[in-house]
Amino acid sequence: MKIAVVGVSGMVGSVMLQVLQERGYSDCEIIAVASERSLGRKISFAGRELTIVSLAQAVLQKPDFALFSAGARVSLEWAPKFAENGCWVIDNSSAWRMKENVPLIVPEVNSNHIDGRSHIIANPNCSTIQLVMALAPLHAKYQIKRLVISTYQSVTGTGVKAIRQLENERNGTPGEMAYHYPIDMNVIPHGGDFLADGYTTEEYKLLDETRKILGDSSIKVTSTVVRVPVAGGHSEAVNIEFENDFDLKDIIEILEKSEGLLVLNNAERFEYPMPLFAKNKDEVFVGRIRRDFSQPRSLNMWIVADNVRKGAATNAVQILDLLKRKF
Repeated sequence: MKIAVVGVSGMVGSVMLQVLQERGYSDCEIIAVASERSLGRKISFAGRELTIVSLAQAVLQKPDFALFSAGARVSLEWAPKFAENGCWVIDNSSAWRMKENVPLIVPEVNSNHIDGRSHIIANPNCSTIQLVMALAPLHAKYQIKRLVISTYQSVTGTGVKAIRQLENERNGTPGEMAYHYPIDMNVIPHGGDFLADGYTTEEYKLLDETRKILGDSSIKVTSTVVRVPVAGGHSEAVNIEFENDFDLKDIIEILEKSEGLLVLNNAERFEYPMPLFAKNKDEVFVGRIRRDFSQPRSLNMWIVADNVRKGAATNAVQILDLLKRKF
């Protein structure tokens, strides 16, 4: 089996290689793909060296699967070229997520949305993935009516440039800025691009992608995206209003039994999710689960996950696992 990893020299691409090795793909033929400036560079995978090739060279090798993490512009141009050869493309950019005939997949939630008609499969936004992992089992029983979401997003979601900015600021070293303002000792209520209505593109992703994955366009969503000086993962404070009332014990039991979730919800022992615990892990952590007494049928939760692993690389490889089994 041939697997192309497009954007292999980037943060998510390098973790994709790591996850492929962890999940049993060490013996596969891996085609390492990156931009022109990285061509010919050597990288290691499962004890052997890979030579980085161009997108055009990778297409000619006719891989069975291609994991894309190279930005929307590259994906729009090149994903169809891979798919035309019968390759399954799993794309981590925003390019294909809201295309009507392209499945937007979190395997634990909506694997049934893959029907084989599209050879391009979209990987959701990192914040959306961890959100729907916790919401889906509750929506199935209680029917979500409205969501109020505040995110506390790691600098890793912006990329290497943002990590360097944070490190430079902590070390007192001048350097290139990924944000308009310092991020160390600060929080920035801005993720993505601002739109005419005052919301950002990142905030609209939480609205549009959640509805598509859960298959319910009636869910009302409002959100505020905030960048914080953390490198371990994204956190989300989520207020949920249901159509139907619930028992808190049942909510906790449903979440504890859901695949891929880990409940940390013991106030007496000060147990609650934090990026410190989520870093380098694939689980989505849920805690601070409590009823909202300000209005009926409403719940508060705190959701944390490593945005580079489950929020990107791991979810993509899980989709690959799913496609391999299904087709």
